[in-house]
Amino acid sequence: MKIQAILKTACAPIALTVALTASPGFAQDAAIAEEPEATIIVTGSRIARPELALPNSVTVVDAVTIEQSGATTITDFLVNSPALLGSTTNIDVAGSNLPNAQLVGVNNLDLRNLGTSRTLVLVDGRRHVAGSPGSAAVDVNNIPADLIEKVEVLTGGASAIYGADGVTGVVNFLLKRNYEGIGVRGQINFSQRGDAGSRFGSIIAGKNFADGRGNITAAYEYNETDRFLQTQRLNYGRTGPSYAFARNRDDWPDDPNVPDRLLYNDLRWTDSALGGAIDLKYDPTDPEYVNRSVPGRTGEGGIYDRGAILPGTPFTVGGSSTPREIYYGDFVPYSRRHVANVMGHFEISPALDIYAEAKYIRSKADTFSQPTYDLYTYLAPDNAYLEDRFGAGTAPGGALFSRDNFDFGQRRYEMERELWRTVVGARGDLGSNLRYDLSYVWGQSTMTATNYGDRITDRYYAALDAVRDADGNITCKINLPGETTVSGLSYGNPTDFNGAPVTFQPGQCVPINILGNGSPSQAALDWVLANHSSWARITQHVVSGSIAGDTGSFFELPGGPIGFAVGAEYRKEKSVDNPSQASIDAILIDNSASQPTSGSFDVKEVFAEINLPLLADVPMAEILSVGGAIRLSDYSTIGSTTTWNVNGTYSPVRDIAFRGTYSQAVRAPNINELFSGQSGTFQFITDPCGIDRLGEGTQYRADNCAAALNDVGINPGTFDPANSAFSPQNSSLEGVTGGNPRLQEETARTWTAGIVLRPSFVPGLTLTADWYDIKLDNAIRTPTAQDTADLCYDQPTLDNAFCVGLERDPDNGFIADYAVLPQNVATYETAGLDINLQYRFEPFANGGQFNIGLIGNYLDKLKFVPSAGAEIEDDKYLSTYPAPEFSAMFDLTWTKGPVMLNYGINWMSKTRRVTREEEQGNPDFMPREYFWYKERWEHEIYVRYDLDDRFQFYGGINNLFDSKPDVGALAYPISAVGRAGFVGFRIKTN
Repeated sequence: MKIQAILKTACAPIALTVALTASPGFAQDAAIAEEPEATIIVTGSRIARPELALPNSVTVVDAVTIEQSGATTITDFLVNSPALLGSTTNIDVAGSNLPNAQLVGVNNLDLRNLGTSRTLVLVDGRRHVAGSPGSAAVDVNNIPADLIEKVEVLTGGASAIYGADGVTGVVNFLLKRNYEGIGVRGQINFSQRGDAGSRFGSIIAGKNFADGRGNITAAYEYNETDRFLQTQRLNYGRTGPSYAFARNRDDWPDDPNVPDRLLYNDLRWTDSALGGAIDLKYDPTDPEYVNRSVPGRTGEGGIYDRGAILPGTPFTVGGSSTPREIYYGDFVPYSRRHVANVMGHFEISPALDIYAEAKYIRSKADTFSQPTYDLYTYLAPDNAYLEDRFGAGTAPGGALFSRDNFDFGQRRYEMERELWRTVVGARGDLGSNLRYDLSYVWGQSTMTATNYGDRITDRYYAALDAVRDADGNITCKINLPGETTVSGLSYGNPTDFNGAPVTFQPGQCVPINILGNGSPSQAALDWVLANHSSWARITQHVVSGSIAGDTGSFFELPGGPIGFAVGAEYRKEKSVDNPSQASIDAILIDNSASQPTSGSFDVKEVFAEINLPLLADVPMAEILSVGGAIRLSDYSTIGSTTTWNVNGTYSPVRDIAFRGTYSQAVRAPNINELFSGQSGTFQFITDPCGIDRLGEGTQYRADNCAAALNDVGINPGTFDPANSAFSPQNSSLEGVTGGNPRLQEETARTWTAGIVLRPSFVPGLTLTADWYDIKLDNAIRTPTAQDTADLCYDQPTLDNAFCVGLERDPDNGFIADYAVLPQNVATYETAGLDINLQYRFEPFANGGQFNIGLIGNYLDKLKFVPSAGAEIEDDKYLSTYPAPEFSAMFDLTWTKGPVMLNYGINWMSKTRRVTREEEQGNPDFMPREYFWYKERWEHEIYVRYDLDDRFQFYGGINNLFDSKPDVGALAYPISAVGRAGFVGFRIKTN
């Protein structure tokens, strides 16, 4: 390790502690503070052993800590953990951020920013059915919040114990068992500004019977979250949709001494308006006219004001165009969830304890996104509405219009989910220090996703082609006798149409008037718009059995008996995803063509684990143990794989312990990555070869771009797609996405090394520090269209996997086609230091008990190599990840009698808005004070009062000082909700 890295590592815990980083707290290795004789089973091991002998760093959070946060969605709490900062929360699956309708409201955990597909989520150590079709990622919203006893987070080394998908680690949710009595809880959340509310209620009833040998527990909870619109935070400081960085209009083409981008307010979409931006001078004989089209009138008939054009962007400041601030829909989707659980067990004898669990969830989430739009769409010269608005003969060549169709109704995506999960099993004591556990898990998640307000291609263009019939009534031209085709052109829309209708018969068409906001009749909208639904189902079967124990009945090492576990598992996963018929038939303007996806796989596995306690309770060896685990897997898709780990723990005295692991883990490709049917996708692509972007990539970009453009006969020195309305930069481009059946497994090598301090001279104090290092090779990479373009030209040569999927138009040089397919091409690396401090003390008699918790992280590296031989990208310095160099959570809790007070802080250091490559290639990218997003400071308070043993009231305030997102940011590095509160009650009867 370099001297600089050593210094950073040494200083990290000091910086974290000084910053008092964090939130209502986690407890890492909290059980270590107990007596070392106790044995437990935690995530990452099936062997019961003394806590001091655990080789892994396990971060633990309990139910009380979750409640103190006020979060009713578990991800909203866990995302504050430094290890889980990149997790998917509601803001990532709402509004214009939504990848597709099937993901509305889905929350996935992401350990170490290496991807949600690489984080294994378990419930009571068992797998859980996924939350979206074709994926293995679990929607943690499907885990009932009030049944959670605690959550364990383990980094690395878990695949040998629990199987694939855990290459970065495991998050294990442990549920309450042997619940006795009836518990009721209710809570409401609200913001200072009267929005972003939520409501939560739960009831749990449990009964022990047969002298405690049996228990049955039933639980129900309801959770509803209000829609939170971006328009509810207009002019919220200098943040949100009202403000954004855009090209400096006074710095074109470029002065190296003047910032290229400035912060603007009142940004609008150039040459597009709510009621239409109309160009009446269209010349159909000029094929290049559309590139010079300038609207002169509004759809209402007035003069169109273009405002101040920002060159190289689709924006203008002021004028008649559509405001950007109203465009993007929701921050957070509306969601409603019902969760019912029943679980129980009965011990027939010590050798046979039968257990079972059943869960049913019904949920609904929906979100408003951006409206449909027209970009330079054609109106014929004889269009009746055009003549009525502007006069006959005003547009002899026809007119072009661009329009944001808010009066059609903003597009809405809705997802309804139904999930079933059952667990049945038996466990017991076989004697001779042996225990067994045999279980079967079945899970099924069914999803119906509905898109509202997409336009039917042929109906829309037929309805636009409106004329007067013999009686002077306005009708569609195709309704007239002898008309069989539609006379229409669409330059900027994803699908051109100029052909015979396919979804209606002549005479049925209803004409539509798009000239003026609110002009379309309801009958016309009903005619041209479609609501269409897709359907998907995921099914999971898992049969597993294990035997664990030790050799205490016949053999012991100097440190004690050898602990071991052996077992086998069979798992089968199946996913079916059926798009709507409208998507399959490709009859919609605003929805890409899709094909059904169906796939399945099964895997047979055997595994074993061992722990060798070499020494114990001798001078200079309180504990010395080594161990290991191995798992052999046989997949129906990729064949055989092997995962393993080795580990060790050494404690010279009780006050200090050293621990470490080294492991190899694998992740098999999921069903989507393998079998997803090819379908269309629409994405914007800022061309890396534009003259304004050449300096913002690697040293290879300029030469690669010159070669690619010369190949199609385009001059690289004048290539400027930013100034064309039809480049993919300003008008979304259709491409192809799908699965890749040739994928193989990913392989990760992980090592961890840590120290545990429990100084006997400071009772109640535990301090742990663990270094982790993960390298993932042969990683499956599914790039976005933008990533594909950037990665193609930023590598040493054009002979790479990403350029294969790109094509350029020989007429203008623009990217004309792209393919987004997963491939085994990437390498990921991350390393860092986890720090955890827990201190419980009573400073003076009758003064109450204090608990201090601090958990933090120093991120040493987060690197990504897009393909073999490519330049390394240090994602720690990218703006696309919440990957700060330092992050942490701190909380201070005081308890005395019936009163509990908690004060918490969530903190992370500043992160880049401008990447290092952008800064190096373009030092005047923007004013330097904006190169970094500001630090995140979020303060929270919580108070609870126990009226008696049965009644409890609590409340709190999040974001106490109303901290706002950074200048020009939408909701980063802190939520746009602002100061918010919650109040609740709990009733418990025995």
